[in-house]
Amino acid sequence: MTIVILGSGNVASHLARALYHNGHQIIQTYSRQSANARALADAVNAIPISDLKDMDCNADIYVIAVTDTAIPQIIADMPEITTGTVIHTSGATPLDVLNRFTNYGVIYPAQSISKQIEIDMSLIPVGIEANTSETFQLLTDLMTPVAPHIFACNSQQRLALHVAAVLVNNFANALFNMAQGILEREQLDFSLLRPIILETANKVQNHLPSEVQTGPASRNDLGTINRHLQFLSYSNELTEIYQHLSTFITKSRQK
Repeated sequence: MTIVILGSGNVASHLARALYHNGHQIIQTYSRQSANARALADAVNAIPISDLKDMDCNADIYVIAVTDTAIPQIIADMPEITTGTVIHTSGATPLDVLNRFTNYGVIYPAQSISKQIEIDMSLIPVGIEANTSETFQLLTDLMTPVAPHIFACNSQQRLALHVAAVLVNNFANALFNMAQGILEREQLDFSLLRPIILETANKVQNHLPSEVQTGPASRNDLGTINRHLQFLSYSNELTEIYQHLSTFITKSRQK
């Protein structure tokens, strides 16, 4: 298929390369920053553009892979597309933002993606939504060789998955950051926590989180909880977070 990539960030870069290496022709890469468009174009043998007026309107697929806040403006600025399929890759943006086009859909890779880190797309679950069954099948056929873990999900389900992904990825990393600060106050190295972080992540590969919850809140050990809170009293923010999470764990164990 012939594909135009609109965006040059993390998702755009990985998806463009994966599609290119699976035999598709990336004909154009777009970014408002000419250097970014060219860098991605050079990697996938495409033509870089920095103005949507120069977009080829005869491609098979148009992939909008930009930040969520930029999606509406990209859609508004795109020329009329009559035969190609327009998709976005956002977890939190509904399908119907694309309804000015005839054929449209969503490809959502449920993964945190960074340019600097190589990822194996074949291991990433990819949610697909489309405005017609024909378009759904087209996107499934497009993505299956690249990422075979395909599943159907509507906009509400995709939003739920995105929220859940923020909890386990972004929020978990924020907790790691807090833990780092706690250790550094006592001249301890964060590397001391890496084994337990890995063990926790490994547990939920084969068990539900509710099945492997441990810790003082899980066993309602109020004495230990209060000692922890006293230790954290130097920070109202950390104290509040600790209390909220402990309450959640205790209540969830009582269900």
